Amino acid sequence: AELGLNEHHQNEVISYMRFARFKRGLCLKTVDSCFQDLKDSRLVEETFTVDEVIDMLDGLQSVVHSEVESELINTTYTNVLLLRQLFSQAEKWYLKLQTDVSDLENRELLEQVAEFEKSEFTSSNKKPTADPVKPKLAPLNEGGTELLNKTVARLQEENEKLKTRLKTIETQATAALDEKSKLEKSLRDLQMIQGDQKTNANQDITELEHKVAALKSQFEKTLNDTTANQKFLEEDLVTTKHDLLKVQDQLSAAEKELEKKFQQTAAYRNMKEILTKKNEQIKDLRRRLSK
Repeated sequence: AELGLNEHHQNEVISYMRFARFKRGLCLKTVDSCFQDLKDSRLVEETFTVDEVIDMLDGLQSVVHSEVESELINTTYTNVLLLRQLFSQAEKWYLKLQTDVSDLENRELLEQVAEFEKSEFTSSNKKPTADPVKPKLAPLNEGGTELLNKTVARLQEENEKLKTRLKTIETQATAALDEKSKLEKSLRDLQMIQGDQKTNANQDITELEHKVAALKSQFEKTLNDTTANQKFLEEDLVTTKHDLLKVQDQLSAAEKELEKKFQQTAAYRNMKEILTKKNEQIKDLRRRLSK
């Protein structure tokens, strides 16, 4: 069973499902303990009246309702925190993520997730979880991102300048062609009026043709230089985008490594032990209160 994700994202999903299974198991144990407390504290006689049974069931309903409601609220808040992490990472890279709430009730997709969970966590089908050797990366700050953003902005600005320059050259070339047309018309008029000055007219034509050829050569050279610069800038922009994506992957791996290190710290283990002791104290208080 697959979810249509790459290996990294699928491992993230498995990690979250493991966390959800753990929380679900705690909730079920709490509900079971509520029933067991009722059996141990109230079911001490062989016969009960209807009012006594109703009173016991009402008390059990209240306790179970409170526990389930608390767990559902906690699950909702946990999912909001998970979405907040994803959206925060996306906003750092100027992305806008969208969600489709209607898919959350898609029975086919829910069955697919259930099959995926069954295939991943069933003891007979569970794959060996071998921790791959991951490169340890130094934490990245915002400086690298700012540098890449500035480089992209600079390249875009240079591209706009080249486009403006190209438009200016095209305008100059158009003006030169118009000037050529005017000169040719003037030359034809001059030839009609001064037929005896054919030699001078031919020289003027030659000079005009040389000027036009020089302008045309200069225009073609400028156009070729502009095209080459634009191509170089486009290639540089693509390389910069690739570097940006590479830095993004490195940042994601570094964040995951930092999270893993945090879970291995003494503060995290101490917090977990404190929560476990608090749960035991609450259970003990409930038993004492029931008695």
